[in-house]
Amino acid sequence: MTKTQQVLLAKRPSGLPDADTWRIATEDLPAIAAGQILVKVDLISIDPAMRGWLNDVRSYLPPVGIDEVMRSLDVATVVESAHPDFAVGETVSGTFGVTEYAISDGNGVQRIDLSIAPAATWLGALGMPGMTAYFGLLEVGKLRAGETVVISAAAGAVGGVAGQIAKAFGARVIGIAGGAEKCRVLIEELGFDAAIDYRGEDVLHRLRELAPDGIDVFFDNVGGDILDAALANLARGARVVICGAISSYNDDKPAPGPSRYMSLLIFRASMTGFVVFDYRDRYGEAVAKISQWLADGKIKAREHVVEGGVARFGETLNMLFAGANTGKLVLAI
Repeated sequence: MTKTQQVLLAKRPSGLPDADTWRIATEDLPAIAAGQILVKVDLISIDPAMRGWLNDVRSYLPPVGIDEVMRSLDVATVVESAHPDFAVGETVSGTFGVTEYAISDGNGVQRIDLSIAPAATWLGALGMPGMTAYFGLLEVGKLRAGETVVISAAAGAVGGVAGQIAKAFGARVIGIAGGAEKCRVLIEELGFDAAIDYRGEDVLHRLRELAPDGIDVFFDNVGGDILDAALANLARGARVVICGAISSYNDDKPAPGPSRYMSLLIFRASMTGFVVFDYRDRYGEAVAKISQWLADGKIKAREHVVEGGVARFGETLNMLFAGANTGKLVLAI
């Protein structure tokens, strides 16, 4: 019998999750049955989407239930196996939750190759953020070489990879991020052509200066005023890719719609939302391509790893909403 500490949803938050949102419990896991594996969770992916999973509303996934283990995508090590496809000692990824140990029937579990990239990168550039950036830009955004691409939350897990993919395809890339240091990272480390500090600059006017001929692809992770500023600066035929809206995830009321939506008509543009799970059958394609870019140095993986175990989950999640991370945020167990 294996003991595990888990983070459960104690109550649905109103606004920013706080200590009352979570409850830490210890559970005795039963012995594994035929066709199951026992994994030790090593790394937990911390994602903005987690906030949406706490709301009891209709969405692309059912909400996390009260007293259920918080949903998360993890990297883990197989410590016991009664499954023909998984051996003890293998490193895998799967939706095991915010827990130290978990039992799985192998559904949705994938082996990961640490010779290609470190474990944390399989939660970032080679994980859901990388898949989101790849398909969001290339399939939804229909990116073409020579175009001007603008990315909000560009120093985050998805935005940083998206900008580098756009550069690999020959686009001109402008990132929007919070703070001078993040903007420096975008330009000096990730190769963006320009960066706008939304905390200290007028985003609307800076976009007009940096993209005088308009924005061809806007990859949005933020929503709100940032989305409106981009809509005011579209090129004809622009594609606006709605990946997320982190600026409103903790709002008590629905965020107002974009005030400049008529720009879509004026510039014959489109605005499309997407969920990366729709492309799950093609993840292998994206992993192969991004792996090659990593090997060639065209993409640099950047992770922000927090140590401390499941007890630090709540405070680590809130780092996202404070903009305290640069790159993929990961909790090490």
